[in-house]
Amino acid sequence: MQRSGESMKIRSTFPHLVAKPIMKRRVFLSAAASAGTVACLTPCPLFAAEKLALSRGDVILFQGDSITDAGRNKKSPVANEGLGRGYPKFIAESLHQDYPDLDLQIHNRGISGNKVPDLDRRWQQDCLDIKPRILSILIGVNDIWHMLNGRYDGTSETYRDGFAALLKRTREALPKTTFAICEPFVLMSGTVKENKDKWFPEFDVRRKYAKQVAQDAGAIWVPFQTMFDDAVAEGTEPKALAGDGVHPTQLGHQLMAKTWRETVGV
Repeated sequence: MQRSGESMKIRSTFPHLVAKPIMKRRVFLSAAASAGTVACLTPCPLFAAEKLALSRGDVILFQGDSITDAGRNKKSPVANEGLGRGYPKFIAESLHQDYPDLDLQIHNRGISGNKVPDLDRRWQQDCLDIKPRILSILIGVNDIWHMLNGRYDGTSETYRDGFAALLKRTREALPKTTFAICEPFVLMSGTVKENKDKWFPEFDVRRKYAKQVAQDAGAIWVPFQTMFDDAVAEGTEPKALAGDGVHPTQLGHQLMAKTWRETVGV
């Protein structure tokens, strides 16, 4: 990762994120903001596995909404270019640093505002045609946020069933692809804190459905909400991780990148 001002901030706040090499196994992560070590919980057999071996030229695709988009250059669909300023960029930088000879092809196709139906409409071009070795999906916040704003009428069950159908379609087309389904998350700051009674318990239902869909698809589960909850429990202010409660700060994105790599096992 680059040693920017935010990198120095994350070094002081989460010393284990940059002071130690990336672990090479799929584990659940408990991020301790004030501790210098990472506590690894017992892996869930449904979601955990041994280290995922990468091969030369492997394609890794990140899909989702604005959290994944993070200002990426949509005019540059070439691998390893225009990845934005979020967790896909940090993951790509660290993977290229750790595996310089593998020529990994990393794409970010997140689009701000997307919901599950939006992914489905562009899935052929933005996923199936790319033929990723690893497919990472973070989707769900807009499926509830747009409902709260009156711009979408999808229910929790609409989210669950649509997500499951999307993964089934993908598995049929790409049987050898490894799925990494990321846990939708919000933090108690900004708009989420101001509208807590509207977000909950509905958002928790959708997170439960996302985990169920991941389990049914045989996917790796990347526990982002658990990660952020642990960081807050250890003393980090929610707004330091996501000012509006939805979109991560650079600190939040770097923590996501660390957790993603350790959980996926690359």
